[in-house]
Amino acid sequence: MIPLKTEWYASTDVGAVREVNEDRFLASDDLGLWLVADGMGGMARGDWAATQVIDAVSTLERKDDLPAMLTAAADALHHANEQILAESAAKSAQMGTTAVLLVVRGRSFGIVWVGDSRGYLVRDRRLHRLTRDHSQVQELVDRGLLDDAGAAVHPLRNVLTRAVGVTSPLAVDSVADSLQPDDLLLLCSDGLYGVIGEAEMEAILAREPIASAGPVLIRRCHELGAPDNITMIAVVVAEATLIRIGGTGPAS
Repeated sequence: MIPLKTEWYASTDVGAVREVNEDRFLASDDLGLWLVADGMGGMARGDWAATQVIDAVSTLERKDDLPAMLTAAADALHHANEQILAESAAKSAQMGTTAVLLVVRGRSFGIVWVGDSRGYLVRDRRLHRLTRDHSQVQELVDRGLLDDAGAAVHPLRNVLTRAVGVTSPLAVDSVADSLQPDDLLLLCSDGLYGVIGEAEMEAILAREPIASAGPVLIRRCHELGAPDNITMIAVVVAEATLIRIGGTGPAS
């Protein structure tokens, strides 16, 4: 079967309130891999922690087998975790970052994540969340003590239960599934979904071409105050090679 092709758009924005952008992203056609890391603003040097995740993953060798590449990516997150913990101990200052990572191979994909940066699938114009936040509020939702609407405005919504660089050993979650032509996969920090909300994200992604969806989403965040850094990567898969926007490449 002919592998699908990928077209992607990636962007990061400091927002309207923060002075420093502690988000980082990686988009690699060569690796068939995309990654968003959101440095934790309540801790020291969140931008440095996020950069360690990017550096660890960017040095990976490509593996054409999807499970093998996902395992290698998880191992890179474990390596970054130990590096950040060592630096935290040396500086007596806690550091941490989220990470959500996408790999596309052939007609399949996998996502590995830690924290509350999210992965979504848009299929047939509908937005589906693929990741589960590692947060105190998500645990309340899972226990039936809070609904999604309440979670979106809960004062503890940014309190994480897992992050890269906070504890050892690191617990990493993953999900894998098949792809269909015209699927869109979205990785983003909470500076996007936490401001716009999933319903508006779905509407924008359903109506806008990939080249304009990113700028429209970020502009909308600013209209709503943009209280946090905003980072997103949108990856579209299709049967035929697409025009390069942020980048294109074979999925396998």
